[in-house]
Amino acid sequence: MLRQRVLVAALLLPVGIALIFLGGLPYLLLVAFFMVTAVWEYAGLFAALGRRPARGLMALGAAAFLLSRFFAAFRYDAHLLAALILLTLVYHMADYERGAPESATDFAVSLSGMLYIGFVGAYMVSLRQAADGAWWVLLTLTSIWVADSGAYFAGRAWGKHPLSPRLSPKKTWEGYLAGVLGGALAGTVLGAAFPQAAAHTLAGITPGHGALLGLLVSTLAPLGDLGESLFKRQAGVKDSGSLLPGHGGAFDRVDSWLWAGLLAYYFIKFIL
Repeated sequence: MLRQRVLVAALLLPVGIALIFLGGLPYLLLVAFFMVTAVWEYAGLFAALGRRPARGLMALGAAAFLLSRFFAAFRYDAHLLAALILLTLVYHMADYERGAPESATDFAVSLSGMLYIGFVGAYMVSLRQAADGAWWVLLTLTSIWVADSGAYFAGRAWGKHPLSPRLSPKKTWEGYLAGVLGGALAGTVLGAAFPQAAAHTLAGITPGHGALLGLLVSTLAPLGDLGESLFKRQAGVKDSGSLLPGHGGAFDRVDSWLWAGLLAYYFIKFIL
């Protein structure tokens, strides 16, 4: 399993980095592919429980949030949200007339998927549009990857105290703390290395800011992983899907991105 995960990551990582730096529509399509697939899988988790979420509408809503954020920043978010709420309610009222037994619950599932994965996921687009956004995206995601790897290996070697026994029995406090330390160290190193790699001063990226952001995302972004575990535990499945061999589904990959993109965006906006 570990070998398969490493092989898939090694094949896809260069493509992902290239699209991050290319930016524009190619980057938007990369984020949209993962987020729209993730919201489709989210709907599938609840469908396995007998719910009838509006999968197509959820995917459309998530894509609409991403497109709106790309072309108009936050200008139309409130208008889009209002329209999607009303449209989703109308859909589920019609579905109830077609015989759906619990359309009120289905409405909540559909709307939550669009908001959690579409609206929150769109912060990965907003982060890329910040000054020197490609470097910020790479710093943020690398800090998460290092934190995840540190937590995995430290947890296997020294983990004794469960972090969240019901949500994720294999995660331990020892692994989590190692991940936080690894994320902060990664942010520090990248904060020093990126301006050298770019051969010019980057907007706000320094070892100190890298350390703070690495610490922030490695401390809080694991909540995204635990949040997804909440949905999977209730659905009784191990992975949200099978998109990537050894990695599970798209939702399994972006669960931490959802938190990290938002945290990094507001870190840049309010802390720098």
